[in-house]
Amino acid sequence: QVRLVESGGGSVQAGGSLRLSCATPGYNFNCMGWFRQAPGKEREGVAAICTRGGLIDYANSVKGRFTISRDNAKNTVYLQMNSLKPEDTDMYYCAAGGRRTLDPSEYNYWGQGTQVTVFS
Repeated sequence: QVRLVESGGGSVQAGGSLRLSCATPGYNFNCMGWFRQAPGKEREGVAAICTRGGLIDYANSVKGRFTISRDNAKNTVYLQMNSLKPEDTDMYYCAAGGRRTLDPSEYNYWGQGTQVTVFS
C-alpha cells in the first residue's frame, strides 16, 4: 500500500519560511513533486525532482524562493519555502510516481495535503 505522509504546513507571517516534508515509507519513486491548489482553482505544479537524470524543476512563481530536495535513503522529499507571500497560501500536495515533472496528470499517488497560510 503506497502511502504519502505529509507534514510541515502551518501559518506564517509574510516573509517567513516553512519546510514541508513528504515521506513514502517502503517506496522509492523516481519523480516526486509538490503541487498546490486553492478552492475553485486547478492544481498547480510547484516543484519536482527526479532521481534518474537529476531533473529539478520549479514554477516561475516560486523560483528563487523555494527549494526542493530529497533524501532517497529516507524515502523523503522536502520543500523549503522562503520569503513566503500571501499569494502562496494554498493547500499543498505531495505527489509520486510521475513520468514528468510539473504536470499533475502524470502523477499516480497523492498525499492528503497540508495547509500553508501566509498572513500579512
